[in-house]
This record gives sequence, structure tokens and C-alpha cells, in this order.
Amino acid sequence: MLSSSDELRTALHEHLARWGLKRFTSDHDYFTSQRRQLSSADLTYLNRQVELKRSGDCRDEVAFYDLTAQPTMLSVIHSQRYDYYEAVGLPVASRLGDAGRVLDFGCGVGILTTFYARRFPDREFIAVDRSSASIAAARKKSKDLGLANIRFDCLDVERESLRGSFDLILATHALVQAEQDPGLPSESWQTFTRAHHAEQQTEFERRTGIGGRLDRLDAVLDSSGRMVICEKVRHLARRVPFQRALTERGFQLVEPPGPIRYRLIEEAVDDGPLYVVQKGRGSSLVWDESPEIDEGQVFDLNTGVAAPRDSDRPLYENHWPSAQTAWERLKDRAVTQEMTRQQSDGRQVHVELGTSDGVRYLYCANTFDQRQLVIVEPVRAAMLEDYYREIIGGMT
Repeated sequence: MLSSSDELRTALHEHLARWGLKRFTSDHDYFTSQRRQLSSADLTYLNRQVELKRSGDCRDEVAFYDLTAQPTMLSVIHSQRYDYYEAVGLPVASRLGDAGRVLDFGCGVGILTTFYARRFPDREFIAVDRSSASIAAARKKSKDLGLANIRFDCLDVERESLRGSFDLILATHALVQAEQDPGLPSESWQTFTRAHHAEQQTEFERRTGIGGRLDRLDAVLDSSGRMVICEKVRHLARRVPFQRALTERGFQLVEPPGPIRYRLIEEAVDDGPLYVVQKGRGSSLVWDESPEIDEGQVFDLNTGVAAPRDSDRPLYENHWPSAQTAWERLKDRAVTQEMTRQQSDGRQVHVELGTSDGVRYLYCANTFDQRQLVIVEPVRAAMLEDYYREIIGGMT
């Protein structure tokens, strides 16, 4: 007998099949299928639109989503996100609760919206997106599925206000549109702490568009309503100002945020977190502004963490936030070369070479939470010196 979660997953897979989506486990198989279904002209134009979308211009983003909603493109392109629909759709569906009226903000072509509407035929769903082609595709599929409890509207909240009142608002990959925005820098390369600078916060909300979008959603959320949100804000530099934007508008956590992990074919993605928030009620949960728990280990030559002496690998290498703790705990640390520089993109970068307890190390850190510590034996010190010069040469 299937459990409720297994049954929900099976139902989602059946739903994705109705949309013509297929799960691929290798990039080779996916791109072979893509070339079989799309012409070379289609692929050239698609790749061009992908590059334009990365510029962050709203018009280019809308043009990209209009293109991927076309009948020839839809199932091909969205199959690449098959695991995403499962990773997000299942936890969101399980959190619809008793909400009677649901807004799906930034619904795209409606793949997940129509799934929710099928699962909860007694609820009313309103879905909005600024891509007219996406809304047209969503309306057609909704009609094909015989759904009478859902309405799709083409609406750009940058120009129009939302109407009505909702018990629940869903926003997944719709609030923070500037995917390349680095976020809010820490106070220095030595810390992960962000100062509360109102101007920096306001500028982040302006650049990413989150401020205006949150205000629009807040205006139509029922006083006792909730929002379920999942954005690309895993990294601390983006997570902190995103959470502060919610806090400044009175939103509180309903449950601890959870990671969202999935694959884009072979590429592993750590996304999210998934937030469930509400207004007007006390909560004992606090917003976490510390680095995520990582897989790094603190270096200790006597613990076996070091690589075998005959290996080409360094004795130790850590690219996680815990590299800072490992660096701080190095015994008898002596710096031989170092440089700290302010980069043109606003980040402060520090890089240093040094010795510690009979080994050589290179440490690199910046104000956007990147940390790296490499440790080698003295006979391989030249390797670190070359690496140091390479990093210094890349500073702008």
C-alpha cells in the first residue's frame, strides 16, 4: 500500500507526463532528444535568448519565457526541470492546508499550478505571470484537463496591482529575478556578519525587484494568511537581505526553512530554502543569518584528515565557510605574503601565503562569503606561490 507521500509523488509524475515532460538522467540523452525535436535554427535562437536573459533586463526575461512556452519548445525545455517540479511541487502541495483561495505568483506555464488545482478541486486558484505566451499555454492545458477551479491572468506587478484577498500565496522563483546579483557584502573578509545598513538593503531590494513584489503580495494577503516562498537565495549574501526584506514587512517564520535540492539533468542544485511565513502572530523561530552547515573539516595533521604523502592532492583543501575556522585554528601561523584589495564589483578580497606548524598554506576570503584554504608540505610550496600569483593577477 502506498504512503500518502508516495501517492502524491506518483500523482505528480502522472501529471508531468500529461504535460509531455520526461525525466532524463544524463545530459547526453537530454541534448540528443533536444536536437531531435528542435531544428538547428530553433536551438540557435534559444541559446541566444538564454544569453540575453542573463543580462537581467525584464524584456529579455519575458521574451525568453514567451519562447519556452511555445508548443514546439514547452515539453523539451521544461523536461530539463523535471526534478525541480518534484522538489518544489511536493512540499508545496503538502502545505496547502485548508486555504480556500490561493494565489500562484509567477506561475509560468502553470505546470505546478494545474497540479495543485487537480489535487484540491474544492479550492480556488488564481495564477498570474507577466509572460503572455506562458499564460496562453497554461489556459490551454487547464482547459484540456477540465479544471474549473483555476484562472490564469497575464499581469506584471511592476505596472499593475493585484486584486482580491488570498488565504495562501505561492511564490517560487518569482520574487528575486536578478539571478546574477551578488547580494549584500559582509562587514569585512574576516566575518560573515552583515551590518544593518538601510541604504544597502533598499538598494538590494531595488536591484532584485523583491521590494515592490513583496509589497504587492502583502497588499492582497489575508490578515491570517500565509506565504510559501522558494527563491534562489541559498548563499548567505543573498539569503540575509532576502530574509530582512520579509522581516521588515512583518513576516515571521511558521516553520524552520528547509533546503530544496534537485538536479538539472546531471547538475546538482542546492536551492531555496523553502520558507513558510505569516503576519500578525508571534513565533519563537528566529531568522538564521549564519553560514550554512558545510562539509568542511578543520585541519589537524595528526587526525588523518591529511591526504597520503604520496598523493598529488594537497594535504588539505576546503572551499566551504568552515575554511575560516580551519584557518583561524592553524598553529603558529606566520604570514609570508598577503594582499587585501577592494574589487570593482564592491567585494573586498584577502589572500595570504603563510606557514603553520611545519606546513605551508594559502588562504583566500572575500566579503561575499567565499573561503578557501589549501595546505601542502614545504617541498610543494612553489605550487602555492604560483597559485597566489594567479589569484593576485586576477584581482581588478
